[in-house]
Formats: sequence, C-alpha cells, structure tokens
Amino acid sequence: MKEAIKGLEPRSLWEHFHEIAQIPRCSKSEEKIRDYIISVAKRNKLSYKLDAIGNTVVKKPGSKGLEKKPGMVFQGHLDMVCEKNKDTQHDFSKDPIKLKRDGDWIKADGTTLGSDNGIGVAAALALMEDKEMKHGPLEFLFTIDEETGLTGAIQIANDLLDGRMLLNLDSEEDGAVYIGCAGGKDAEIFLKMDLEKIPGGFKAVQVKLGGLTGGHSGLNIHEGRGNAIKLLNRFLWRALPQVSGRLASIEGGSKHNAIPREAETIVFLPPDKIAELKKMVKMYDAIYKDEYKLVDPKVSLTLTESGFSVPDKMFSSQLHTRLLNLLFTIPHGVIAMSHDIPGLVETSTNLAVVGRKNEQLAILTSQRSSVGSELLEIHDMVLACGYQAGAEVHSGGGYPAWKPNPKSLLLQRAKKVHKKLFGKEPEVKAIHAGLECGIIGDKFAGMDMLSFGPTIMGAHSPDERVQISTVDKFWKFVQSLIKDVAA
Repeated sequence: MKEAIKGLEPRSLWEHFHEIAQIPRCSKSEEKIRDYIISVAKRNKLSYKLDAIGNTVVKKPGSKGLEKKPGMVFQGHLDMVCEKNKDTQHDFSKDPIKLKRDGDWIKADGTTLGSDNGIGVAAALALMEDKEMKHGPLEFLFTIDEETGLTGAIQIANDLLDGRMLLNLDSEEDGAVYIGCAGGKDAEIFLKMDLEKIPGGFKAVQVKLGGLTGGHSGLNIHEGRGNAIKLLNRFLWRALPQVSGRLASIEGGSKHNAIPREAETIVFLPPDKIAELKKMVKMYDAIYKDEYKLVDPKVSLTLTESGFSVPDKMFSSQLHTRLLNLLFTIPHGVIAMSHDIPGLVETSTNLAVVGRKNEQLAILTSQRSSVGSELLEIHDMVLACGYQAGAEVHSGGGYPAWKPNPKSLLLQRAKKVHKKLFGKEPEVKAIHAGLECGIIGDKFAGMDMLSFGPTIMGAHSPDERVQISTVDKFWKFVQSLIKDVAA
C-alpha cells in the first residue's frame, strides 16, 4: 500500500497521509488519530493542549528572532466520512484505508479516501516536523467531529488559540482561496411504525435504486446528481397503487451531508401482479438512465424475488401512504443561487437518510444557506412537510455562516504570494458547505481567515480522490505564506 505514495513530494506530507490512512477515524472516533498527533508533537518537543471535548492544539514557537511576528493558526479536522460501496468488505473501526495510485490521483479501494481532511492534517504534521523553514509563532488546531455537525468547532474552548490569522486547510480546489461559507441546520422527521399482518398469498420482492455517484450535499448539490431516496420513492409512488403493493421496509442514505447513492425497499403484493411491477421497473430504469445519462450514467433500478430477509409484517395502509407522500413532498436540491457571487449556490436542502430507528421511521434532512433568513425559511419548509404528514419533527442544532471579507489583510497577502509563485492571483470564492471558519470566527474575535487546499474530487463518496500534482502546489503555497508573514 505504501507503493501508492512512493516518490511523491513533499515526502513528509505524503508519509503522514499514509500513516493517517492506517488509523480508524470515523466521526466521533478520533482517539487514535489524536494520539498520533500528540506523538508527533512529543517527538518534536512541541507543547500541546486538549480542550474538554477533545480538540487539540499544538504550539510551535517562532524561529530565533521571529518570536514576535504575528501568530498563524493552521486548522484541520481529524475525522473522515466513512462510506463504502455495498460490495466492499471493509470495517472502518479497524481496517486501514487501502491507498491506490491512478495516474495523477490517489484514491482508495471501494471506500472513501479520507483526503478530506487527511491531506490538510498531514500538511500540518509536516509543518510541525519541519526544521529548516524560518517562521513566526505557529499553532496547529485539530478539531473533532466536523463531518457530523461541526461539533468540535462548536464546543471549542475559547482560550485555546493565541494567533489571529487562521488558515483552514479543508478546501478542495487548486488555485482557489475561500473567504466565506454557508451555515447549516438539520431537520429530522419521525413516523411511528404502524404494522399489520401480510395478506395470505402475498409475495415479497425487493426493489433497489443504485449506481449513483452521490457526493457532498453542499459541494455537489448544484450538479443535479440523482438522489436515490427521491428516485426510488418517485417510482414507488407511481407504481405501487397499480399493483396493490404495500411497503414493508425502506432504507436509503447514510450521512446527513452526503447525497444518497443507494436506496432499497421490500414490497408485498399479489403474485399475479409481479410481472406488471417488473415491467414498470424496467420502464423507470430506462427513464432514469435517460434523465441522468450525463451526471449519473450508471443509475439502475432493479427488482429481485429472492436473496433477502423477508419481514413478517408490512406497513399499515396509513403509514405506507403518509411515507410515500412525505418523501415526495420534502424538497431536495438547489433552492436559490446567490445574487452577490456568480455561480454560488445560496440555499439548498438534502434529503439524506430514511430508515427504521427503534420503533419509528426516521427521515434525516440537512439545509444550507449563506443567508441566515433563507436558511430558516428552507428549514421551516421541511419541518412543515413533516407537520403536514402528522409526524414528529425535530429541529437539529445549526452552525453560522462565514461572511466574506474581501478587504481581509490575509487575503491580500495570499493574493500577492500566489501571484509570485504561480504567475496569477488565486480565484477568490465562497463555498456552499459548512467550514469550521464561521464558528471559529464567532468564537475568536478579530480572527482573519482563509481556506484553501489541493484538488479533491468525489468527497464523502467511495469515488473520493486527491490530485497529486496539486498537493505539491498546495504545500509550496503554505510554505510561502509562512515565510511572507515571517519576513
């Protein structure tokens, strides 16, 4: 597996990334990766501090004569999204991520790679170990649980940092720096499980919607990729009344911040209606392949009559109808584009997960917006769908947006350094995703912030990959910024 990074530069960064890939680090399980961070700090005789929730800061004093230079904070998150393909055998609690090189890309084998945010963390570790570069005071902030609600940043101790110049290493586009991000909020809807006996003679079939790309529910939401829950439900809503079909189970999606790639259901129906349902499956499979031929060409809708566990009860007529109508009416996708920044999604919502949770059917959604009032509006719209269905509705905790500051002194410095290095200024952007900068900026008054990183594609999905050539550029940009501040 180390063959994948053989000969890659910067060597220290890639070696740390390889080591990080050996360590289980799903959200809320960051203990081992935190221990690795601390071991590197101790090995390099650097002081470190943990807050009550488990965020870690490592402090590296300025080089001789540069101790009074402005302090810089490099920030990344320790956790990763743990997603795998259905046919991939992988236990994220203990198995290492298998790295593979494919031309100019590093990727994993049927799982998420963890370059989000493993590359940023590896860069910070490489900086911690660097003995050659002259620099002012440096701090390295490693937060936990970013991927499941930014809770590490939300609960960060407000005395953890000294510097007021923060570089977030969690963006995914070479040649761009980010100066703003969306805020977010989750809405969860619960329907009470109401089951009844299966009529005599009814037979179970399984219908699956798969082959979708999925992706990040903020970064990829504007691309119009298929949502497995919405597409499966669209078929069921139209087809089941025509074959006297009744749901017995439904599952789709797995993460609040990932567009669902797969969904499946078990349906009971009269045996003499199965042939008709098969015809409709074939018809909708063709429809979806046509509609999504450019963005999700591998989409598939399939029906099987065996090879699955058959439930002993099915949904009541009321639960069946309420669920199908609810999944149809809950919005998904882009709601509004920004009038201020061309091409920026301003507001969106993601129908993320559906499945049984104890004695209820749970539907998880997440909303994003760079405008606080619009975030509240789309969040309330989703809640209203739940209320209309007579469901129990929970409003999850949110996080603030990061308001762009085009006059930022750190931004002006970054433009100058980037132009000197690469012959042009970076593209200045805001991102339709929840970066920790918004929260950190709220907690630490006067914090000047930027976010940037190498090119990462397919984040939050097993297609995740990082572009090798852009990692070297990213590293040189980081080093040059440090030298410029210390000059």
